[in-house]
Amino acid sequence: MGEYVQLRNAGGGALKGLCPFHDEKSPSFNVSNGLWHCLAGETRVLTWEGLRPIRELAGGTHRILGRDAQWHYAPFYSFGVQPLMRVVLGRNGQTKELYATAEHRWFVRAGKKRDWNREVVTRDLKQGHRLAWVFPGSRVKRTTPSPFGIAHGITFGDGTLNGTGSVATLDTIKDHQLLKWFPLNHVTVDDMAGSSGWRGQLLVHHLPRFFCELPPLDESTPYLYGWLAGYVAADGHVAKDGTVMLHCADRDVLEYVRTLCARLGIGTYGITEQVREGFPGREPSSIFRIHFVNEDLTDDFFLIDEHRFRFESAAKKFARRGWVVKSVEETERVEEVFCAVVDEGHAFVLEDNILTGNCFGCGEGGDAISFVQKMEHLSFAEAIERLAAKAGVQLRYTDSGYVPGRQKGERTRLVEAHRAAAEFFAEQLLTPSAELGRRFLAERGFGRDDAERFGVGYAPNEWEALVRHLRGRGFTDKELVTGGLASQGRRGPIDRFRGRLIWPIRDLTGDVIGFGARRLEERDDGPKYLNTPETPLFKKGSVLYGADLAKKDIAKRRQAVIVEGYTDVMACHLAGVGTAIATCGTSFGDEHIKILRRLLLDQDEASGEVIFTFDGDAAGQKAALRAFETEHRFAAQTFVAVQPDGLDPCDLRLQHGDAAVRDLVAARVPLFRFAIQATIAKYDLDTTEGRLAAIDAAAPIIAGIRDRGMRERYAIDLDKWTGFLDEQFVLRRVREHASGRPGEGRRGDARGRRPEPVQAPAAQRPAYDPNDPVVQVERETLKLAVQRPALLGPAFDAMPAEALIVPAHAAVRSLIAELGGVVTAQSGPEWAGRLREAAPNDEVRALVTALAVEPLRTSGDPDDRYAAAMLSRLQEIQVTREIAKLQSKLGRLNPVEHREEHNRLFGDLMALELQRKVLRERSISSL
Repeated sequence: MGEYVQLRNAGGGALKGLCPFHDEKSPSFNVSNGLWHCLAGETRVLTWEGLRPIRELAGGTHRILGRDAQWHYAPFYSFGVQPLMRVVLGRNGQTKELYATAEHRWFVRAGKKRDWNREVVTRDLKQGHRLAWVFPGSRVKRTTPSPFGIAHGITFGDGTLNGTGSVATLDTIKDHQLLKWFPLNHVTVDDMAGSSGWRGQLLVHHLPRFFCELPPLDESTPYLYGWLAGYVAADGHVAKDGTVMLHCADRDVLEYVRTLCARLGIGTYGITEQVREGFPGREPSSIFRIHFVNEDLTDDFFLIDEHRFRFESAAKKFARRGWVVKSVEETERVEEVFCAVVDEGHAFVLEDNILTGNCFGCGEGGDAISFVQKMEHLSFAEAIERLAAKAGVQLRYTDSGYVPGRQKGERTRLVEAHRAAAEFFAEQLLTPSAELGRRFLAERGFGRDDAERFGVGYAPNEWEALVRHLRGRGFTDKELVTGGLASQGRRGPIDRFRGRLIWPIRDLTGDVIGFGARRLEERDDGPKYLNTPETPLFKKGSVLYGADLAKKDIAKRRQAVIVEGYTDVMACHLAGVGTAIATCGTSFGDEHIKILRRLLLDQDEASGEVIFTFDGDAAGQKAALRAFETEHRFAAQTFVAVQPDGLDPCDLRLQHGDAAVRDLVAARVPLFRFAIQATIAKYDLDTTEGRLAAIDAAAPIIAGIRDRGMRERYAIDLDKWTGFLDEQFVLRRVREHASGRPGEGRRGDARGRRPEPVQAPAAQRPAYDPNDPVVQVERETLKLAVQRPALLGPAFDAMPAEALIVPAHAAVRSLIAELGGVVTAQSGPEWAGRLREAAPNDEVRALVTALAVEPLRTSGDPDDRYAAAMLSRLQEIQVTREIAKLQSKLGRLNPVEHREEHNRLFGDLMALELQRKVLRERSISSL
C-alpha cells in the first residue's frame, strides 16, 4: 500500500496516510489489524431529528452534524462484535460515560492556546484531555423573534386549553410585560384575584388551540426563535450570574427544546434532573432543567426586563463547551458496535456536541487484495496475479483439465510479445518511411509528444518486418499468430498490420493486449480501420480504449465520456477531458457496461455520469438511440453530447480549440431528453394530428424510465415540447404505457386487434359547452353579428376563420362572410332571415335562429363599447393560442444551436404578449 499512499506510524502497529480514494487535507486512511473503530450501541448521536442511539441509526442514512458545523447526510452501519473501553468525562460538575473500541478516533484540544484539534484513539486518551466540540452554525444572530411565535411560546408555557381554543394565564405582576404580545386579544382578570393575599392572574382569551402544542420543527427560524423566547419568558429563569435555564416536568419537552436549539445553532448543556419532595401523602416528583450557552443568544431573546438586565450585565460563567477526560479503562463488554461513514471531515457529533471520528471517511475498507482491486480496478484474479508477481510467488492454475502453468505461461508470453510489438511500432514512427503517419497526426493537431504519450506507432509497409523483429526477441511463429500480431500466410506468418498508423490497446492494468490500425492511403487495400482479432488476450467487446489512462479521472470525477475513435480519445485528453474512452471496433455493449461499473461503482455509480458523444448527423442520432436502449442497465446518469455541425471531438479541437471540446461535454443533455426530442422531431408539431402522433410515439420511451418522479417530469416536458398544453392527458398516456395498457395507443395490442384512434383531450377537442368562457365569448360575438351587425363593423369581417374554434360557430362565421360580411348587413329580422335561408344544413340554420332570439349578456342596450369589448376578448383568445404555439416551438429549440431562429421567435412572442396585454386592457375598459 505504500506504493500508492505515503504512510506514517500511527502507534500500536498501525499506519496512516491521506486517503487515495478522495481529496482531503488531514489523514484518514488507516492500515491496522483490520478492526473497525466504533461506538457502543447506546451512544446517542445528534441528528436533525434529535438525539438518537446509534444502534437505531444503523442500516440507514441520516442527517447529522459534521466537523464543519453543517448538517450532512451519512450512512450508519454495524461493524460486528468488538471489545469496548470506557471513557469517563466531566464538565460543569456533571459526569458522563462513553464506550468505544480501543482505536476509535477522538479529537482533543491542543496547542498553547488550545486552538486546534489533535487526533487521539481511545486507548491513548489521557486524564485532562479536553475533547473537541462542534455546535451548529447560528441561525439566530441575524434574525428577530417572530411576535406570533412569541405568543405561541408564552401560551405553551403558561396556558391551557379552553373549548376550541386556548387561554394564556399570566401573573399580574411578574408577567405583565408579556401582555404586549397579545395586542388584539380579549384580556380578563381572574375573579379569585385578591382573596387570601392572592395577587391574581391575567387571562388572555381567543388564542389558537395549537398554541398549547409544540410547533413543527420545520417552521421558520424567526417563528421558532420567537417560540423559544416566549417559552423561556413563561417558564424559564435567568440567574444573577447570567445563567439562562428552562424548567419542565416533562423531559420529552426539553428533549424537543434541545433538538430545536441544535437546528437554530443555540448550544445547550444537556438535561439535568432534580427530585422534589411531594406534599404529605404524595410521592416525590422530578423536575428537569436545561442550560443554554449564553454566547449563542441575542438581547432581543429576553422579553422580561429583569432577564435582559441579568443577561447583559452578568459574567456569563457557563461558557465551557468541552468535556474533560477523567479516566479511560478497559471493560469486559464485548458486543456489537456501530459507526457512521461521513465524507465531509471524516467526523460527526455526539450528544452534548462531542466531536468524534468516523469509520474510514469515504467508507472504503478491506484487505490488501481488495485495496489493489479498487486502486487498479482489477478483478479478484487479476489482483492476485499482480500481487503474486510483486511478491515473486508462482501461481498454479487448475481449470477444466488445463495443464497447470501452461495457460499462465501463454498469457505471460503474449503480453510480453505485445509489449515488444508496441515498442517496435513506436520506434518506426520516427523513421523516414512513416512520413505519412506523422503528417496524418500533425494534420489533426497531434505532435511528437502527444504520440509518445499515447504510444502511437507505425507499421512498416513490409510483409515480415514485425515478424522478423519478434522472432529475434525469441517469440515463436505460433505465439505471433495466436496473439493476432501476424496472419498465417502460404509460406509462414506475415505481419497483420502493414503501412498503417498504430494505436496500442491496453487493459486496465496497463498491459498492451491488442492494436488498432488506420489506413493512411486510400488506394491501399483493406478496411479503413483494422483491429487485432479475437485472441486469448483481446476481446473487443470487453475492451475500452484509453481506460488505462482515464480510470483514475473517471473515479475521481465520477464521469466517463464515450467517444467513437482513437483520435477522439487523444483530443479529449489533450483538451482536458481526461475521462474519455472509446470502444474498439464494435458498438457499445453489455461487457463495456460492466467495465464502466467497475470504474464508477467504487465511487458510488448512482451519482456518476456516462456521457456519449456522437456526430450530429443521422448516423450519430441513430447511435445515440442505440445507447438509449442499454440505458436501463446503468445505475449512473446517462447523457448525450452532440455537436450540431457534425464535427467529432478531434476535428472540433482542431478547428475551435481545446475549450470547444470541454464545452461540448459540458453542454451534455440527458439521454432521456435526447431520445424523446429525437423521436418527436419526426412529426409535424404545428398540427394537432402531428402533436398527437408525437406523444403516442414518445410515450413508450418515457414509460420505460424506472424512476417514477423522473417519468412524470418527462411526461410534463413532453407536453411542453409538443405544445399540446394538456399535462393530464399526456401523463395519462404515459401511465397507460408504463402499466402495459396503452388503451388509446395507435399500434394496437399484441394480438393484432385494430387500434382505437387517439382522441384529443378536452382542451384540444372543441366542445359546445355553454359554460366554457371561450364558447360564451364566441357565442356572444355571433349574437351581435346576427342581431346588431352594425356594431361590429369591419373588425369582425377581418377576423380569420380560425378565430372561432367551435365548429358550429365557425360555420356561422363562414356563412356571414359568404353573404358579404356584417358591413353589408342591415339590422333586424331581414338579416337573420337571409342567414337562415343561406344556411348549408339544419344544424347551422337552428343555431342562427337561436342566435337571433337569445338575449345578449348586457344589462342595457348593446352599444359600440360592448361590441368592442367582445371583439377584443375574442382576439385576445386567438392571440393566446398563437402565444402557446410559439412557446411550444421555443421549448423545442436549442438557443445556442439555433440562435437566430430562437431570437426571431422570442421577438415574435414578446410582440404577441404586448398585443394580448393591449387587447385585454381594451376589453376591460370597453365594458
